[in-house]
This record gives sequence, structure tokens and C-alpha cells, in this order.
Amino acid sequence: MGDSIRILAEVQGDVTEFRTLIRHPMETGLRKDEKTGKEVPAHFIQEVIVEHNGKQVFKALWSSGISANPYLSFKFKGGKIGDGVKLSWVDNKDQSDFLIAKLVKAD
Repeated sequence: MGDSIRILAEVQGDVTEFRTLIRHPMETGLRKDEKTGKEVPAHFIQEVIVEHNGKQVFKALWSSGISANPYLSFKFKGGKIGDGVKLSWVDNKDQSDFLIAKLVKAD
């Protein structure tokens, strides 16, 4: 798993900066295919959860208004170098993915 996710989570002092890029089409269901003229079905991420050492530190409920291949960045306190961080997502077609990464020291 994790083929659709890239994570960089860096610790500086007691603050962890979490950054991720998720590869996903994020179709609204309002766009028409230029070749066929038919509507492209909605296909978007509905829920994103980030856990640090098994504890949820971030949760987002998304809809069709998020752009394709979304980028997400936030900070949280309490991470230590080598700790585990997991991002998981589920979309409106019940597809999902997750990736577990280790926190690294900020340059």
C-alpha cells in the first residue's frame, strides 16, 4: 500500500511539520469528457486521517472541492525522531490507501 502517498515529516525541537502529497484524480462529477461529452463521474477523497504513534493528530473530511493530487501540510507537537506516523484516506468509491513513515530530523 501507500502507492498514492508521499510523506515528509520532520522534527525540529518539539514541533513536527507533516507534509504529504496524495496522488488522486479528485473529480467533482461536474466535468464533461471532451471526447465523449459525457459527465466524468465524481471520484474524490472523503476522509484523511493522520496518526502519530497510533494516536490521531489530524482528521479532515473532504469533498469534491479539493484539487487533484492534493498537498497537505500541518504541524503538531510531541513527535520524536524515529516515531511512526501514518496517513490513511478513503474516497467516495470506497477505495483507500495508507502509508506509514518515520519522523526525521529537520535539516
